[in-house]
Amino acid sequence: MKFLALKNLPLTSLLILQLMVAAATSFAQTNLATEKRVIDYLRQNVTPGKPLVVSDLYNNVFTAPEERKALDRLFNIFFKIPVFVAQHKAATNRIPTLDDIARQFNLRVAGEVQVLLTVLESDPRVPKFMTRDARTGEITAVDIEAVKKDKRFSQAIERTMAGWAGKPAPAFTLDLLNGSSLSSTSLAGKNYLVYFWFSGCPPCMQLSPHLAAIEKQFDGKKFTIVAVNADRFLELDTTDAERAAYVKKMGFRFPVAHMSKKMHEDYGGISVYPTLFLVDTQGVVRRHYIGYQPPETLASDVRNLLAAK
Repeated sequence: MKFLALKNLPLTSLLILQLMVAAATSFAQTNLATEKRVIDYLRQNVTPGKPLVVSDLYNNVFTAPEERKALDRLFNIFFKIPVFVAQHKAATNRIPTLDDIARQFNLRVAGEVQVLLTVLESDPRVPKFMTRDARTGEITAVDIEAVKKDKRFSQAIERTMAGWAGKPAPAFTLDLLNGSSLSSTSLAGKNYLVYFWFSGCPPCMQLSPHLAAIEKQFDGKKFTIVAVNADRFLELDTTDAERAAYVKKMGFRFPVAHMSKKMHEDYGGISVYPTLFLVDTQGVVRRHYIGYQPPETLASDVRNLLAAK
């Protein structure tokens, strides 16, 4: 078993999505000091042009259960970084920073992102999809086509690469957490932001209170937010009571719904959380965001949309 090698199953969009959730939610169960030991080892032993063999690390280096759990978490993240970087660049025309990547995957060990990117660059089986600044380690260029051509990643991003701005937002009917339902037809004539998230998602938890503040800021101005929770779709163990408590804690006054399989498919097969779509009064997508967004960016885009005629 090698880093970035497929195991026994093809890496479909759903599998990448499930791996992403596992990585984001498992960190609380992985000791930070243990993950640092793994990262320190990788930092010292990554050799350009030579793939790391996970089975060797399991058998000869990291034999304790908590070490293997940390190794599993990092192994899963390797698959997702190219997808996230390509999707982020395609959707925003901005290359994600090291901090963006750390926030998305809850990487809290100092220098951890740079180590993972170095492993990606060093493994000869990974497409050369990025260029980095030798001094800062920041990504300076992204080859989206290189990611799209690799079968391990293409299925997860092929529908998002076409871009959403200017396209009609797919219609939806969703079950709300309070037991009622919400249809996109009821939002006709209103600007709205569709917010895809799941419980335990670190960047979602960072963004959620900002969204509550934005909704309050533009209250009564033909704008709302529709928070689409993916817990049930992803088969997470979060209970209805826990979701309700989270919604109350975050101060959500806007609708919160369960994501359906159809909505997941209609919106391009969401594989990075959070993902957001800003829709105008005509039901047309004006902005598509992947990953955490600065609240001032979202507030500015909403303000500009409300001011447009």
